[in-house]
Amino acid sequence: MKINRLIFFLVVFICSLLLPLNKVSTQTQVSSTEFKIPATGKGLFDSEDVLQITLKGNLKELMNDRTGVPKDFSFILSNINEDKSVTEIPVVVKTRGHFRRSMGPCTYPPLSIQFAKDGAQGSTIFKEQKKLKLVMPCTGDGYVIKEWLVYKLYNLITPLSFKSRLVSVTLIDSKTNKASAPFYGLLLEEEKQMAKRNNTIAIEKKLRPRQTQLNPFLKMAVFQYMIGNTDWSVEYLQNIKLLTTDTLSAPVAVPYDFDHAGIVYAPYAKPDELLLLISVRERRYRGYCVEDLKVFEDIIAEYNRLKNDIYSVYTGCTLLEQKYIKSTIQYLDEFYKTINNPKAWKKEFAYPCDKSGTGNVILKGLKEE
Repeated sequence: MKINRLIFFLVVFICSLLLPLNKVSTQTQVSSTEFKIPATGKGLFDSEDVLQITLKGNLKELMNDRTGVPKDFSFILSNINEDKSVTEIPVVVKTRGHFRRSMGPCTYPPLSIQFAKDGAQGSTIFKEQKKLKLVMPCTGDGYVIKEWLVYKLYNLITPLSFKSRLVSVTLIDSKTNKASAPFYGLLLEEEKQMAKRNNTIAIEKKLRPRQTQLNPFLKMAVFQYMIGNTDWSVEYLQNIKLLTTDTLSAPVAVPYDFDHAGIVYAPYAKPDELLLLISVRERRYRGYCVEDLKVFEDIIAEYNRLKNDIYSVYTGCTLLEQKYIKSTIQYLDEFYKTINNPKAWKKEFAYPCDKSGTGNVILKGLKEE
């Protein structure tokens, strides 16, 4: 867990130094002297500094590509280096996903960035990247920041998680040469790279949750419960990726895509009707039925051990509104109150055993991102 703690301190230290790109409140301040570990990595995901990038190409056609099979568009990806020099890399960009791609209220669709096979990215910060997901703001980039922090929370829980990088994005239409105002976006580690980092391989196989490794699954399912996220299922690989050491071993379920989580509380997020929930802020444990609830005791102990680290991700970030920080702390308080009450957590985590409830509802989702 030393690696997880290192990641945590990097997040909080840099987040306390960041300046907002738009009108996001910065009422909470954290002294830089509290954290001694600077971000010194040279890889894309080894630094917590906000990376400034620009995408230039046929912006109008790209943004309007919201239905059917996504089309490829040639773009130039630029980024500003530490020495203020600019690197330009030819890339192929296309829209991706389903919900946020086709959703009318979304300002931007999520994007996929493909690098050339000839290694045009050279020795730049993107040198190890072949493909990246770029999470774009749907209804304000403040929600991108909130989703970024959820990825950081899960980095605290386990290294079997996706790394992320907050970026300042500027879009330029090559036909008009008009540029957008900069806004926050989120680059996500590519699946195969995440698997390689953990000495595993990624597999595409629909199976039952019971066929995955027990302890990692419980840890993941409790995490989803903590953040109020019900938008996932192993059976249909709905916002879940699978990692394994070989094709014969039980895989580990790795979550991603947290914009529907209650802790993010995006205005468009709604629970699936099949779950009979009023709001995404209402928690529902969506693991499978486990008769011996003692297996949760070590998981609960681990979340208690990480409690201060988890809270500090929010209290130490100056990019968040004070009102959101307060409501998030209260939301986390409710989770910790539950898991530290044996009667309460046993009732919650045993819910999938209730055949009359919705704990065993399997969500198919829309289309895989």
